[in-house]
Amino acid sequence: MMQSPYPLEVELGMRYYGSDTPPIGGRLRAEPEDFIVEEIPREYGDAGSHLLVRLTKKNWELQRAVKEIAKRLGISHRRIGWAGTKDKNAVTSQIISIYNVTPEAVEAVRLTDITLTVVGRAPEPLALGALEGNRFAIVIRDCDRTCLAERVERVTGTVAEGIPNYYGVQRFGVARPVTHRVGEHILQGDYAGAVTLYVGAACPGEAEAAQRVRSRFTETGDVHEALATYPVQMTYERAMLHHLAAHPDDYAGALQQLPPKLLSLLVSAFQSYLFNCALSRRLDEGHTLSDPIPGDRLLFANGREDIATERNLRTAVQHLSRGRCRIALFIPGAEPAAVHGRMDEILQEILARREINRESFKEASRFVQMRYSGALRPIALSTEVDAGVSDDTVTLRFTLPPGHYATTVCREYMKAEPLRMI
Repeated sequence: MMQSPYPLEVELGMRYYGSDTPPIGGRLRAEPEDFIVEEIPREYGDAGSHLLVRLTKKNWELQRAVKEIAKRLGISHRRIGWAGTKDKNAVTSQIISIYNVTPEAVEAVRLTDITLTVVGRAPEPLALGALEGNRFAIVIRDCDRTCLAERVERVTGTVAEGIPNYYGVQRFGVARPVTHRVGEHILQGDYAGAVTLYVGAACPGEAEAAQRVRSRFTETGDVHEALATYPVQMTYERAMLHHLAAHPDDYAGALQQLPPKLLSLLVSAFQSYLFNCALSRRLDEGHTLSDPIPGDRLLFANGREDIATERNLRTAVQHLSRGRCRIALFIPGAEPAAVHGRMDEILQEILARREINRESFKEASRFVQMRYSGALRPIALSTEVDAGVSDDTVTLRFTLPPGHYATTVCREYMKAEPLRMI
């Protein structure tokens, strides 16, 4: 295990690699076909008011694709649901649900690099997380050839045993990884801070022109000047600015100009950040991903939960070694949660420093109209990777459960600057 040298990963709590194998470097997503994602859906039927459609897209951001599909169908984009948000710079295949449309209408939609295929029906819309997992085929180009096959083999073994199950950089924004900070402001009830950050935070991953107008707004706070200079492509920022121009100081109303799903993702991004930070703190203190300590939460394959104690520690070790359960962290939310051990204490310490508590999540749930109950997440990601090496190119094929990040796997091999991997 070794530490990341990259400030962005440190900022996002992703401070460790599971492997100490030297990096292979390389380029991820040199072209969209280098990153193929196929969603593994749950079983679906043929009855209900929601049409289930397989959406295959190349180089499309999901929210934009959904809006374009809705526009072609002449419906609100809110009538379209999905189980998982897929990458933009990739070729992806997933199921979406569309309320009250005919198969003929869907099949008549024509959009470049988008294919829609009707596969079934459901009585309810698809909800986030309602999938079995995702299958990946990823190509990493221009790798360091030095002992490349040997290094790939070593990392593949580490990934099979388990690596830190971090939320990937894209969880916090691709060009602008600030969503967790905006969510933190919302949880603190600081809506003005949330809007100012969302609209004005300049990041090196975006165009220089965008950085300039954001920096200018942060400096002046002049809403009308910003409206005159922000390009039309900054749809969400301009919607917030228009609201502030018409309703000065109504920052809560400005935030609510964002699409509900995007608004909800801001708070959950902060929960993801909490998880990353707590996991790295565990590793700081010398604990591993697979050796339980008293107070650790254990998540079994059938969904059952338990707590490791001094009395059952030996049994817990046996269950973990046989793959029956995994050590998990409880990501705090609005629901009450007992403090069982060191990991729970670490999470409470992080929240206390930011003056965020259970009531903060309850208020955010009301504001965003999304329940933030809290959730268990395994601290280790493990999967069997089918890895191939040809000259300076590495091909990785593997499957992950919902909510796990393929870039977290790629990160172990590449150990590259994070913005090169998104």
